[in-house]
Amino acid sequence: YKEDVAWLTELGLPVVIYDKSGNPLSSPGPGTRIQPLPNIGRETHSYLWHIVNNYNQLAEHTLFTQAHPFDHLAPKTGPRELRDMVLGLAARKVHFKGLAWFTLKCDHLGRPHDMREASHKGKWAGWGRDIPVGEVYEKLFSGPVPEQFHVRAPAGVFLASRERIHTRPLALYQRALDLILADPDDAHNTGHAFERLWYLILNGNTRINRASYD
Repeated sequence: YKEDVAWLTELGLPVVIYDKSGNPLSSPGPGTRIQPLPNIGRETHSYLWHIVNNYNQLAEHTLFTQAHPFDHLAPKTGPRELRDMVLGLAARKVHFKGLAWFTLKCDHLGRPHDMREASHKGKWAGWGRDIPVGEVYEKLFSGPVPEQFHVRAPAGVFLASRERIHTRPLALYQRALDLILADPDDAHNTGHAFERLWYLILNGNTRINRASYD
């Protein structure tokens, strides 16, 4: 949104910045492309927009991250350490990896969560509501909704290969984007739900793909 992205010059990788600030952003360096988007749907909207609009021309590996991921990464991880981590994973042909230092477990309502903590009131449009993890899962996949989710890519910072992204049809990502567009302010915590579901969307298990997404 309005974070300082000068650190990208240290990353040394091709970058697409989805700028939701409403003001023209100057490029932090060569190899960087800037794409303006409306400020809706949290980072999930940006990620899904990228996948849907580049489905047939994705990079071999893509790092999906907010503009300031370092609070979620292991201590002492800076741009250069992040670059080395990404290049190492790509060299080993890892198809998916959550990069946050932690994992978490939740039920179909995202519980336990901190959406009702008094200190967070006003921080999110969806404050006071549960996170519709199971509801979103049901709209994307076939079969029963899991009773518990072991979230291996919380905070929305992860690496994914083109091959792994392509294990889901474009229609799934379009449906996911439609869910986000239907909740642009994240008043129902749809964007929050995707933070709990990326590891399932990108786990490569094609058996849970729906036969149709019409």
